[in-house]
Amino acid sequence: METIYWEVDKTVDSIDSYPQIKKAADFLKQNEVVAFPTETVYGLGGNAKDDQAIKKIFAAKGRPSDNPLIIHIAKQEQIKEFVEEIPAVAKQLMEAFWPGALTIILRIKKGVLSPYATAGLPTVGVRMPDHPVALKLIEQSNLPIAAPSANQSGKPSPTNAVHVKEDLDGKIAGILDGGSTGVGVESTVIDCTDQMPTILRPGGITIEQIEQIIGEVHLDSALTNKEAKPKAPGMKYSHYAPDVPLFLVKGTKERIQLLINEAKQTGKKVGVLTTKEHKNYYDADYIFACGKREDLETVAATLYEGLRSFNYKDVDVIYSEMFPDSGVGQAIMNRLMKAAAHRVIE
Repeated sequence: METIYWEVDKTVDSIDSYPQIKKAADFLKQNEVVAFPTETVYGLGGNAKDDQAIKKIFAAKGRPSDNPLIIHIAKQEQIKEFVEEIPAVAKQLMEAFWPGALTIILRIKKGVLSPYATAGLPTVGVRMPDHPVALKLIEQSNLPIAAPSANQSGKPSPTNAVHVKEDLDGKIAGILDGGSTGVGVESTVIDCTDQMPTILRPGGITIEQIEQIIGEVHLDSALTNKEAKPKAPGMKYSHYAPDVPLFLVKGTKERIQLLINEAKQTGKKVGVLTTKEHKNYYDADYIFACGKREDLETVAATLYEGLRSFNYKDVDVIYSEMFPDSGVGQAIMNRLMKAAAHRVIE
């Protein structure tokens, strides 16, 4: 398959100015799959109502079929077509954070969406992305769009179109290049189907922000206990991993340098994931600074780019600093723990 590549301005305000978006929407209407930018990461979109379109998403990504997809909409009215009800707490969250990096789990109406999109579950995750290109594409298609991240399953999520092309060129119909994404980590997922809302995945909207709107929320126990069974099926799989082993180091930068020295003595080439504050401290074969420790949003924005960058360097092992597990730091540490397969050096 030849993958068509379109460049668009991320500030698009009129669909008439960008026929590329119309062409991409036509592919979606024909049940093909197209990658597009959101404010979090690039998504791989397909018609959420069509079985074949959803199967193409799973095939292109190599994604396990029991891992449900998030449904993207352009207007809140769309959601009424395929969910049974919108609880009051969900309405509050929509008003506060949509469009934005928040996915809300709701109960679905039978027979509207493809069961492959929801992995046969009675619930569905829905969000409205905060990106002009994504919103125009969904609006032009006039469809609910199922869209996981546009990468090979298990690998770091794509934050620019080059990453998508590396993973999926020749496997999908098209790629809409709207430049780099902003948030850098995926949406927060919150389940609103029970009496107490539960965070299933930390992301671009922090727990602190959510609790300011709706009060106390629970955390899925699997987020803090790797032995617990996650409520969200997709959270049981490994994600975000670079091609060589990654270890998180709980300790000082001096401790990390000692590990670097020990690895070098055994003939290994070493990579380090750090921040701008510490970049010049380390003596390693390759160093990536993902933002500033004093501003964790900058770390989140470049985290996946950093994890991917090690695949292009001649390193045998990667050591990473750890970050505060609060605010957006919770999402950062969630992704790093998965990328490292929970390997932590105390």
